[in-house]
Amino acid sequence: MWDKLDALERRFTELTELMSRPDIFGKAAEYQRYARERAELARIVEVYQRFKRILQEKEGVQHLLEEACDDAEMGQLSREELAQLVEQEAKLTYDLKTLLLPADADDQKNVILEIRAGTGGEEAALFAADLFRMYSKYAERQGWRVEILESHSTGIGGFKEITASIEGRGVYSRLKYESGTHRVQRVPVTESQGRIHTSAVTVAILAEAEEVEVDINPEELRIDVFRSSGPGGQSVNTTDSAVRVTHLPTGIIVSCQDEKSQHKNRAKALRVLRARLLDIAKHAQQEKISRERRLQIGSGDRSERIRTYNFPQGRVTDHRINLTLYKLGAVLEGELDEVLDALQQADQTERLKEFETSEVRA
Repeated sequence: MWDKLDALERRFTELTELMSRPDIFGKAAEYQRYARERAELARIVEVYQRFKRILQEKEGVQHLLEEACDDAEMGQLSREELAQLVEQEAKLTYDLKTLLLPADADDQKNVILEIRAGTGGEEAALFAADLFRMYSKYAERQGWRVEILESHSTGIGGFKEITASIEGRGVYSRLKYESGTHRVQRVPVTESQGRIHTSAVTVAILAEAEEVEVDINPEELRIDVFRSSGPGGQSVNTTDSAVRVTHLPTGIIVSCQDEKSQHKNRAKALRVLRARLLDIAKHAQQEKISRERRLQIGSGDRSERIRTYNFPQGRVTDHRINLTLYKLGAVLEGELDEVLDALQQADQTERLKEFETSEVRA
């Protein structure tokens, strides 16, 4: 680990020197490549240099402690300072190991968000709308852009299903833990007796695939066009602008009708299809890895019940990490950072255990 950190620090210094050379400064593409690499290394090099300073300070304090054997007051102060430095050393060691963990190649990608009402009828559809609003609010707080790709609404403001793209910096890295079944416990708007019902909604977070990542053979697609329809089945368009794309090898069907242009609906449908095909490929790979993992926070299994939103108690519980917050209103207003930070921390801790185990084996 320390050899790797030394090598990264040397590379950071080398990149700094390269970027200061006049011949490199005049080559925009090369300069940008070096700048990106240097920016990626900056955080870990900063922490490593702080860690080395702590070691130097610790060595100095230990030396003072040895010399202060006859000075009780100086000895006490040195021991207190040494304890603080040991604590900082441990924290920075943990931070460095975490920073060395392999990054998820999809972390910086945009996502396709799919929300579908499950058990619970109209109440599930209303909660699907609540979840879409929650993610939209969170995206707004992050400065991300949300675009609805396809939706099937109900008569009283719910969604049987809704698909949207979320674009911005590090979207997938923050939302990738949200795939799964979200359960709600509350008195439905449609319930007159005041009984608490339990409904379920499934969420899928798909990393948006580039065309080069997923090669779609046009001959393996069946594309049908039809007229858009709204709640109750009424036609909302007088032309055949809605598009249904069927991927014949997998049987995946994607339809888009929110745009008035057939061309735009087709492009949106293909974006969703690529994301789903990439998700299938990723899950096949992750299935092999997850057999050996005790904590599958990022598994994205849509059948897994991951979270409960209990309205009578104002409670949100994430079952994967046994996290309970009595902040239901704030969470539904898009204040998700406390939940997402805890999930990310738990995932990093589990991956760190694997990293340390592999180091011991090596």
